[in-house]
Amino acid sequence: MRGKKLIASLLSVILLLSAFPLTTFAEELPQEQQQQEQQTAHTPQVPQIHIETENGNGTALEKADGYVQAKISITDPDGSVLEDNVSFKVRGNTTALYWVKKKAYTFKFAKKKELYGMGKGKKWVLLANAFDPTLMRNYLAFDTARELGFAYVPGQKITELWIDGAFRGCYTLMTPVQEGKDRVDINIENGKDFMVELESMTEEEGVTYFKAEGWRYAVKEPEEPDEEEAAYIQNTFTSIAKTLKNGTEQEIRDVIDVESFAKFYVLNEYMKTFDFSMSSVFFYYKDGKLYAGPPWDYDISAGNANKDISSRGKGTYEAEQLFCSDKNLYKLLCKHVWFNAECKQVYEAHRDWFDNIGVDGGYTDTFRAAYADVIERNFKDAGWDIGKWWINHQRKPENNYEDNYQFFKSWCQRRSDWLDNYYALKTYFRKGDADGNGVIDINDATVIQQIIAEVPITLDELAPLRAQITGKTLCIDDVTALQCSVAGLPESHGVGEMQLYEKEDD
Repeated sequence: MRGKKLIASLLSVILLLSAFPLTTFAEELPQEQQQQEQQTAHTPQVPQIHIETENGNGTALEKADGYVQAKISITDPDGSVLEDNVSFKVRGNTTALYWVKKKAYTFKFAKKKELYGMGKGKKWVLLANAFDPTLMRNYLAFDTARELGFAYVPGQKITELWIDGAFRGCYTLMTPVQEGKDRVDINIENGKDFMVELESMTEEEGVTYFKAEGWRYAVKEPEEPDEEEAAYIQNTFTSIAKTLKNGTEQEIRDVIDVESFAKFYVLNEYMKTFDFSMSSVFFYYKDGKLYAGPPWDYDISAGNANKDISSRGKGTYEAEQLFCSDKNLYKLLCKHVWFNAECKQVYEAHRDWFDNIGVDGGYTDTFRAAYADVIERNFKDAGWDIGKWWINHQRKPENNYEDNYQFFKSWCQRRSDWLDNYYALKTYFRKGDADGNGVIDINDATVIQQIIAEVPITLDELAPLRAQITGKTLCIDDVTALQCSVAGLPESHGVGEMQLYEKEDD
């Protein structure tokens, strides 16, 4: 395949700028900070990546500059160092615009290398997380995709980056979305396998676009298909879209990998991905079936959207309600009861993961504790002022990390609670509230005695479960524990604590 140089056309810039009319620009970093080597005084806890560009102007690079030659040095916390020559450039669409100061980058080795167990590859990504004031939405999304069992999830590693001596803060070293044995495992040489990206607006030179059932896609693999290959990809994809629109369940199952589509839906429905109807949504074709994924780009998700700018922004901002069921190919799939049942099964199988994300001591707390120093240096030493860094489609950040973090953590908890209820997976009750009236009192002791004695009383089916206080088979010990609690005497069985009733499948 011929190499290509992605250069945003004037039309792309005009369209993107028109999409962000209310943008608040980040302030320029002080010039002396960009010129001075900032070796922060700390023991490295994450890899330290230093890029030295050939002309020493790395911090001023724009996407239109394309690749420049550079040297890379990656120092591991264990003290080992990898040094090599690389090609280095600005990457992305919105994140690559001229006024975005914390840019994302791509660097490319001459030969494939494996970094941190993420498989071999020439091309690697340094993700800036420029629009996420918590620095963790992308990380959460990719870890969730791994939990769900995606065939390929971009590898990721928190790092710190210097470019030509200037400290640029916290970045995520990632594998890109591309074909390869250790990437998206498709065989583009056979003339049949391919990968596409939903792309509603961006126009880039050298990229092949096509439409199918009203949606516009960019061909990602092969990179520069000839006319015959492009026609085959469009015809194959269009045929599949038509089957999703009009086919029976079996016909649909014959042309797509339903499991991958269900997993991809659950991931994006949980995250409420702002771009799910616009871009960064990938599908790949392999062995005669279309697969959903891999995941990419979750900066503006999980509540991080301007609720006042559009219905899409409002939908992403709110932790409640469905968001992805009427977008891209899922508009055709989610009308089917059987597909929604598949999605429910995926969510239910991993509900413990989702329920753990936003609780105290859960995923978000663990991530923050692990990278607290790195996060602090990103804002303090690198100078990325939280309160002055946002775009108009993004929720306006709070002025400090703590408030941004608490909003995100709370959003995650509310999102999993809502999905638990939507999928009717869980019922909660207070332990000891045998009669179910919401009050723990002596009447509950009487009810427990009646249940034990099998006296006919009018109670709902959960009464025996609520009555089990000690964790043993319902017995007089439960009455004693409840009486002690009501009398204010010491007891160690948590009377009144919220308990979970897990509903069994019918």
